[in-house]
Amino acid sequence: MLYSVLSKAYEELEATSKRLEMIDTLVQLFKETPTDIIDKVIFLTQGKLHPSWYEYDVIGIAEKTALKAVSRATNLDQDKIDKKVKKLGDLGSAFKEIIIKKTSQKTLSDFGVKKKSKEPLTVENVYSKLDQIAKASGPGSSDSKIKDLADLLRTSSEIEGKWILRTVLGKLRFGIAAATMMDALAIAFTGDKNTKQNIERGFNIHPNLGQIAKTLSNKGLAAINEMKIEIFTPVRMMLAQRLSSIEEILEKLDGRCACEFKYDGERIQAHKLGRDVKLFTRNLENATAQYPDVQKLIQKLNVDKVVVEGEVVAVNTETGNLLPFQELMHRRRKYRIEEAIKKYPINLFLFDILKKDEQDLIDEPYTVRRKILEGMIKGTNRLKLGTTIISDSSIEIEKFFNFSIESGCEGIIAKSVQKESVYQAGARGWLWIKLKESYQSKLIDSIDAVVVGAYWGRGKRAKTYGTLLCAVFDKNDGKFKTISKLGSGFTDENLDEFIQKFEKIKRDTKPPQVDSMIKPEPDVWFEPKFVIEILGDELTISNVHSAGFGRIRPNSGLAIRFPRFIRWRDDKSIEDLTTTDEIIDIFKRQRKTV
Repeated sequence: MLYSVLSKAYEELEATSKRLEMIDTLVQLFKETPTDIIDKVIFLTQGKLHPSWYEYDVIGIAEKTALKAVSRATNLDQDKIDKKVKKLGDLGSAFKEIIIKKTSQKTLSDFGVKKKSKEPLTVENVYSKLDQIAKASGPGSSDSKIKDLADLLRTSSEIEGKWILRTVLGKLRFGIAAATMMDALAIAFTGDKNTKQNIERGFNIHPNLGQIAKTLSNKGLAAINEMKIEIFTPVRMMLAQRLSSIEEILEKLDGRCACEFKYDGERIQAHKLGRDVKLFTRNLENATAQYPDVQKLIQKLNVDKVVVEGEVVAVNTETGNLLPFQELMHRRRKYRIEEAIKKYPINLFLFDILKKDEQDLIDEPYTVRRKILEGMIKGTNRLKLGTTIISDSSIEIEKFFNFSIESGCEGIIAKSVQKESVYQAGARGWLWIKLKESYQSKLIDSIDAVVVGAYWGRGKRAKTYGTLLCAVFDKNDGKFKTISKLGSGFTDENLDEFIQKFEKIKRDTKPPQVDSMIKPEPDVWFEPKFVIEILGDELTISNVHSAGFGRIRPNSGLAIRFPRFIRWRDDKSIEDLTTTDEIIDIFKRQRKTV
């Protein structure tokens, strides 16, 4: 398949912010794509090469490295290219203008540009070369990446080169979410957009969208419906809704529920096959290297093949006290792991099982899964079952809730014990409900938002960003809706890291997937990537923010009043954001408690 076909589709996607038009473009692209390479087209369109839990899921080329490759490919001075980048906003657009200008002259050789290969550039060529670049490591790898990218650019047209560069830099800019891809796949390969729910179910237990597309295009929807959990392929984790009282929870869960400690740690999904163990985080990253001590704990389980979930929590081994999430984040490192193990020891609390031997358990009720898990675990000092009770008494649950807080936890997770209490992979349903400790504010829980922009600071913050623009996700239209300008709660260390943290995702124009009516606009826009936890006094009607626009009051949205930064949520992806539906629900329940 010609890469020019993919580039043309990218041009169309860039030219619109309308989701239906994006879906139409993707449908046409998928229909034109040979089934044997549709996985590669899917990954490239997501700006990656593999699923997120692979070691080389993104290309990972720095702007300076790419600029050197463009300089070598075009025989232009880097300073001249850099000036064009500043003028046009990105290196891909600069490359496009350079080639258009050069090809309008007499000959390419006059400018040191080699003639294009007689063989047109294909998707397979581009994918293979980018994969080679991503995997290059060791001495001389930087030079080899520059050379390989320059060679690829020499054989590309101005449009192809533009998108190759944006791909390697992680700046495709048209913001296609997995949900939009699945809409297009449903229409392209089944002719019925309602089959998206089947595709989504397959994606939730096998979150490799390239493989899902390949299976769908080759074997049809029946093969998607028959998909099972695969060891070492992470399952998208089930999420909890939130309520503000035990009485509401019991009413929602038919008067009786299981209650578990809500640990203040990092949720981990562990896959075991024989002695091999892999660990995955909530946002599907492979965390095996960060937790070799957890890996050893899972290896001790007396079962050959299993998928379990639990919470890794930092612990004071002298007192046995559980420590807050911030302490655990010291384990988020690539080097000196053994030193971190000794300095920041952990406990692992298991609370669910998704597969045992050849049996998938996600469609079994909670009580069945819990009994299987209990029969498999012999608690040790480091490996334990999550603390749990089953009750229909609000008094007993309140005591349990207080016990969880005294034990260093955030609160409880209440879980349905009815027959329909299956494990809803990737869903935030009402079978699990969280109840957290009161923050002495009207906002009953913290909110997970994504940073989409920033304003330059003043005074003490003059050399960094002083205020961040944050957004939540609207599932109805696939857009990120602004909910807060966040400027408080940051430490000096937080402020110092802003420039470097956001450097690779900044842009001059608003991302097409962001819905904002904020004035004045941010000084800098960001691709939605970094998740942040925010707490405030309450949710309030807003005429400047777009979250929940028109759903509570005409021509008005919702905003967080007196927002303050709690922490970065590196363990969460943008797919884990608080949704506008949740914001609406929190607002309504908040009003009931006033």
